[in-house]
Amino acid sequence: MGLCSAAVMSQPGSDIDLVRAIYKELIEIDTTDATGDNTKAAEAMAARLLAAGFPEQDVRVIGPHPQKGNLVARFRGTGERRPILLLAHLDVVDARREDWSFDPFVLTEHDGYFYGRGTIDDKAMAAIWIETFIRLKQEGFHPRRDLIVALTADEEGGRFNGVEWLLQNHRDLIDAEFCLNEGANGQLKSGKPLLLGVQASEKMYQTFAIEVRNRGGHSSRPRKDNAIYILADGLRRLEAYDFPARLDAVTRAYYAAAAELYSGQVGADMAAAARPRPDRKAIERLSESAYDNALLRTTCVATRLEAGHADNALPQTARATVNCRILPGDSPDEVHRALARIMDDSRIAVRPLDEARPSPPSPLAPEILSPIEQTAAHIWPGVPVVPVMSTGATDGAHLRRAGIPTYGVSGLFGDVGDDRAHGKDERLGVRQFYEGREFLYRLVQAFSK
Repeated sequence: MGLCSAAVMSQPGSDIDLVRAIYKELIEIDTTDATGDNTKAAEAMAARLLAAGFPEQDVRVIGPHPQKGNLVARFRGTGERRPILLLAHLDVVDARREDWSFDPFVLTEHDGYFYGRGTIDDKAMAAIWIETFIRLKQEGFHPRRDLIVALTADEEGGRFNGVEWLLQNHRDLIDAEFCLNEGANGQLKSGKPLLLGVQASEKMYQTFAIEVRNRGGHSSRPRKDNAIYILADGLRRLEAYDFPARLDAVTRAYYAAAAELYSGQVGADMAAAARPRPDRKAIERLSESAYDNALLRTTCVATRLEAGHADNALPQTARATVNCRILPGDSPDEVHRALARIMDDSRIAVRPLDEARPSPPSPLAPEILSPIEQTAAHIWPGVPVVPVMSTGATDGAHLRRAGIPTYGVSGLFGDVGDDRAHGKDERLGVRQFYEGREFLYRLVQAFSK
């Protein structure tokens, strides 16, 4: 256990109970796109800030849709420096009770973990930001700059992305020198903190439809040009294909640092991957890990299938959804062309369903890294801070494109081989939640003193 969290978790009541209560309240408000209400969660957090003494003019719930409200709150400082934006998203992906061991919309503590949809993605950070504001207010803290909390809608999908909407309609409310966001967690190895990631860049997100159409017919007279079989053959070729490995400066720095922390073949392969000319065999071995494979190359994977119109008819249409996560610097147009080459069949059409929009990496300047490193050293002595590229997409991409450097640093640790975000039984360690809470509280102070 971290030095700080051991002391914090032994304290009875007060702020520990508060942050848990906020966390529980958020988990138990359904904020899925299909059936949930983001505004309800935003208003619940606004009520807590107002009750803590924040003025009404500094706590706003706004958005383009009645169920897609975003909370924006400001902690007034002296104005000596430009504001910091503290960002988290309130929406979560869908979760079905029958798929889970626990009710996904009830915060459940079991065997040292908090279970529930959003426990790691991203309601832990949302709860911590709100509790940090209340805690600093109660302590009479006077920051040298304004602190802005934004808890937003539709990061996971949907038509009303909160960060984009705020940038387009209320840029003044969230404009900041830089932003702290999700995007990188800490890594555990055998239950012990190994490294703390700081996300400075991320992959581009783009989805394609892979489709076969033909005249169909009666199922009593099957033909060889069955649309389902043609599509399946193309998807098997995609399964077997690896995009070329390529390391940018952030990923190379990650492997150089991580090589010092891993022993045996894995550590040696990481060191070999970080060289100016990466070792091909080392790349192949690292690619056996889903996480490392995603760091090393653009990936495209089938995520949905749809075909046919009747049980007794040959399919006239067979369609797959293929989601791509494209390395910074790789061309989305080339990925489109590569998918067509992989399908290798003129009967299979490939078309993009959305636009891939690149975002520039955020500079890893000493004035950003030093406070993170110093704060982390208090909580997890000896644990290095390592720059990473996010394999997933975050709202940081919108902010970076708008000229607001964004850093993914949650202070929440988990086993890299047990990432349950978006999946069954999403969870976060109880100890890791409280450690992350103390880290982010101290980090906000470090950046605003």
